Amino acid sequence: MPQALECSEGCWAWMVLLASVVTQGLTLGFPTCIGIFFAELQREFQSSNSETSWFPSILTAMLHAGGPLCSILVGRFGCRATVMLGGVLASLGMVAGSFCCTLGQLYLTAGFITGLGMCFSFQSSITVLGLYFTRWRVLANALASAGVSLGIMLWPLLSRCLLEDLGWRGSFLIFGGVLLHCCVCGAILRPVPARVTPETRDGLPPPSRRPARGCPAACGRAIQRHLAFDVLRHNVGYRVYTLGVAWMIMGFPLPHVFLVPYAIWHGVDEHRAALLISIIGFSNIFLRPMAGLVAGRRDFASHRKYLFSLAALLNGLTNLACAASADFRVLVAYCLVYSVSMSGIGALLFQVLMDIVPMDRFSSALGLFTILESISILISPPLAGLLLDTTSNFSYVFYMSSFFLISAALFMGGSFWALGKMERQGPQAEVQGAVTEAAPEQGLNTEDTDGPKKRLRVEIVYVTSV
Repeated sequence: MPQALECSEGCWAWMVLLASVVTQGLTLGFPTCIGIFFAELQREFQSSNSETSWFPSILTAMLHAGGPLCSILVGRFGCRATVMLGGVLASLGMVAGSFCCTLGQLYLTAGFITGLGMCFSFQSSITVLGLYFTRWRVLANALASAGVSLGIMLWPLLSRCLLEDLGWRGSFLIFGGVLLHCCVCGAILRPVPARVTPETRDGLPPPSRRPARGCPAACGRAIQRHLAFDVLRHNVGYRVYTLGVAWMIMGFPLPHVFLVPYAIWHGVDEHRAALLISIIGFSNIFLRPMAGLVAGRRDFASHRKYLFSLAALLNGLTNLACAASADFRVLVAYCLVYSVSMSGIGALLFQVLMDIVPMDRFSSALGLFTILESISILISPPLAGLLLDTTSNFSYVFYMSSFFLISAALFMGGSFWALGKMERQGPQAEVQGAVTEAAPEQGLNTEDTDGPKKRLRVEIVYVTSV
């Protein structure tokens, strides 16, 4: 993987940032428009809510689960080729999906293939920012995240217009052409000249002198490199955070899928219902970069995990308000408050992971993190659809979302507090033990000159323990 150069922040770097903004809008913002087609797909395939929900869940799950494979492709072929490959796959999946005759075919084409292509494009566009930006990297990531908000705002409006004029098949065909613009964005990503600095050279692990034992050994090394099971086993903070986020994701994506059908079911006009998702996207254009910049401040470094738990708690409580009333004004207020908590979760999700895991293992920890996250995304919408088929009441979907979010927030917040308390008590116990051991040794000497020496020894033990 080529390393970023200090001189790489030239004029072309900002063109790369623009390409990353567009790519993230085309990919990460896309799943929010699937709710516009939910009722139409149900009528076309005569399917239940649970069966139809598998389509957005597979699409979104592949958008996250392909991370380890994407990192392998980036390391082998570079960011430019991987983004362009992703654009081609995403386009082919949507075009093929427009000709599907069964839901199973739609799962494979517009779900699996399109989701995998979007994963290649968006994750590579994020990776390339680390190569082009060093001094302004935090600002570049914050600005790039605004592309997600633009996509969330524009995709539902475009979907509503295309659905009325062309139907869902024509809309998917147009989407295939739109997603080809990822190839244009990928072409902008010029490779950064590689330069291995002394620090980088020293940081590389020495090559193994033992001969390879064949395919099993190679597979083991690949799993160890891209999936950090050892970190999950030994790092308690990572284990708490990964399990908490996986549980939280069971409820977090549900409003994106069911908010529009919920509003239409309660008599809200279809255009106004589609506008609700756009309100969330428009609000996040301003809130997400602000949250990213605030989260990057050193003042909040030790409190980020608690802020993340608070954002998840607020997100769950707002879903309860949405379930209480389906009046359009209440739904607009819900979208505004939901945007605040959503921007906090989006800004802190990976930042907290960086705080918990050492940076030399962050890549592999992120791979396992996204795999477990994608499993929750895959299960959540069909489970909510099954609940909707059983109860015929959309409110229970939002109650379900609130349950997972609130319980995950309380679990993570309480666990991090307990771990922090144990870490604070550990050094204190070591200091008290050192003082107890030092006291008998120093007690035989009663001269006044030994007093300062005794105090100095206690202070040194305390500093090194921390």
